[in-house]
Amino acid sequence: MNRRNPYYGYLGKEDHLQHAVMQYLQVQYPQTLSIHVPNEGKRSAFAQYKFKYLGGMSGIPDVIVFKQTASYAGLAIELKVAPNKPTKNQLEFLDKLSDSGWYATWVNSFEQAKNIIDQYFQNDL
Repeated sequence: MNRRNPYYGYLGKEDHLQHAVMQYLQVQYPQTLSIHVPNEGKRSAFAQYKFKYLGGMSGIPDVIVFKQTASYAGLAIELKVAPNKPTKNQLEFLDKLSDSGWYATWVNSFEQAKNIIDQYFQNDL
């Protein structure tokens, strides 16, 4: 972690949680394809238009793990820092992923995310 970067101070609690979860995935499961979906943030009117024009959707979970198990097509996790909760769009997207065979959930902490990730990779969900 480079705290000397002048932008570090602009990161929020959810950014740090996101970073920790992605670091955990990269270290513990390096052969697995996983991404952070950069869906958050404010956009200019043009950037919002372009986002939707190109097929962007609100509600997509923060972490997507492209690893099929015996039970699931993949893993999707929406990250929130307590006391925050997912929006209606986020909950609906998690439901759609679940209906499509994904393990899709949301968490409020790194420990919760870590436990779900480990259980997912151990086929224990």
